[in-house]
Amino acid sequence: MEILFYDCFAGISGDMNLAAMIDLGVPRDYLESELRKLGDLPFELRVSRQKKNGIEGTLVDVVLTPEERVLASKHHHEEHRSWNEIKRMIERSTLANETRDLSIRIFERIALAEAKVHGVSVENVHFHEVGAVDSIVDIVGAAVCFNYLRPEAVYATPPQLGGGFVDTAHGKLPVPAPATAEILRGIPVVTGGVPFETTTPTGAAILAELVNEFTHNAHLTIHKTGYGLGHRQTEIPNLLRVYLAAVPDRDHSKRWWMIECNIDDMNPEMYDYLIDRILALGADDVFLTPVIMKKSRPATTLSVLCSEHIADAVSSFILAETTSLGIRKFPVSKEMLQRTTEEISVPAGKVRIKHAVHNGKVLRSKPEFEDCRRLASEKNLPLSEIYRQINEVLYSR
Repeated sequence: MEILFYDCFAGISGDMNLAAMIDLGVPRDYLESELRKLGDLPFELRVSRQKKNGIEGTLVDVVLTPEERVLASKHHHEEHRSWNEIKRMIERSTLANETRDLSIRIFERIALAEAKVHGVSVENVHFHEVGAVDSIVDIVGAAVCFNYLRPEAVYATPPQLGGGFVDTAHGKLPVPAPATAEILRGIPVVTGGVPFETTTPTGAAILAELVNEFTHNAHLTIHKTGYGLGHRQTEIPNLLRVYLAAVPDRDHSKRWWMIECNIDDMNPEMYDYLIDRILALGADDVFLTPVIMKKSRPATTLSVLCSEHIADAVSSFILAETTSLGIRKFPVSKEMLQRTTEEISVPAGKVRIKHAVHNGKVLRSKPEFEDCRRLASEKNLPLSEIYRQINEVLYSR
């Protein structure tokens, strides 16, 4: 199984993540062209190669254009974008749907945390640091890079949060900042490694949304390493290390659990929130099934498939966040086809192909849709022509 593995020994911030993705191989030109789809967002992306503690990596600076710097100094506009304003900006962009959706989910985690910490509604949240242009670029850029790399899963070590205090628009706050602590609720972390902030709210939200499992003991075959450098000079290497790697397919002897409950008295608007949070805990699948309960009452069965080591956390979350008074838990077996990815060349360009493999035999192959869409747009060709070229190459082998 092909994965991304975040080694967060020095924490994570939005710019370090963006730098690590470029260092892993996401083309800078592609990233910039996607970010320009946000509309008239005045920024320059400066990318350079530097060293931290003798380790060479990529450093990213998101720099305001001179016009935006003048506007910000006069009106402070860039410091006070609201959640609704940022959401509208992303929704109105020409980004791919999955990139828009992922960007909004990451931002929403920060909005919910800020709302809870400051005791206001989400609609009344006005971002300060996170409303700045560079953080918008960091978050949307994270979504662009994730959908470019398309790992089958994302693993991470528990992030180092640091210690001491940090200066914010709300004054001097303890590390981790309250919003960071709220975003990472239910996620294993490490604190106190250094006397300053190492994980920002933006970095925390990226991890919380993307990571399927936090672990110190992953068995990896590393294919490529990306180093995203931070700007601060510190005693420890101030960088984020991210691997493109393979992990063995899940051991069939490993215990998997199905956790279920029937719900007939909860606001259905809450299901989207529940599913996102349960997946963030590391569940493999979450689904809803309409059922008829006793006395012919319509209801919904919430079902969660997860590994044994997070079953208790999932159970506690369901009991705390739903109206159900109980849950059902039972062990299940799970079998999956092996999935591999290769890149092929067609007349229009390069396309990634996903293969489903069983006993060493490829059963099915499917092109990566975003690659097909990108080539059709770049070459001004019908999407069907891209698929025809792909099929011609695949079936001629």
